[in-house]
Amino acid sequence: MACLEEIVKEKFKKYLKEKGLRYTRQREDILRKILETKGHFEIEDIVLDFKKHNLDVSRSTVYRTLNILKELGIVNEVIKFKNKTLYEVALKEHHDHLVCEKCGKIIEFHSEEIEELQNNICKDYNFKPTFHRLEIYGICEDCQKKNER
Repeated sequence: MACLEEIVKEKFKKYLKEKGLRYTRQREDILRKILETKGHFEIEDIVLDFKKHNLDVSRSTVYRTLNILKELGIVNEVIKFKNKTLYEVALKEHHDHLVCEKCGKIIEFHSEEIEELQNNICKDYNFKPTFHRLEIYGICEDCQKKNER
């Protein structure tokens, strides 16, 4: 990941410079923390982790930096559920999500058939897609079993 992290860091630095923004230690810390995060996360998770470790990073800096990372395609907003917005690092293969409405469990999956169907629909309508996400809400297997008891 170190090599990929360096590539992302350079892309981030270049973008900030182009936009006339400064590359600060706080922004670097936020980038590093997000790239180290496994799975899905909320912005508040990042803010609380900095507070827990007594690091001087403001909530507004985290929000602004996350927006920049979204613009760059480094982070994706993937799920809005129960007044929460979840994000993930966008550097892995495209996938979609099953979201349990009872426990909040998120199951990632990839389906070539769904991707092909989406591409065909876009082609039929002469539509050029730039981004998509699929979330299916329901009840996971574990929660279904709990309800059977």
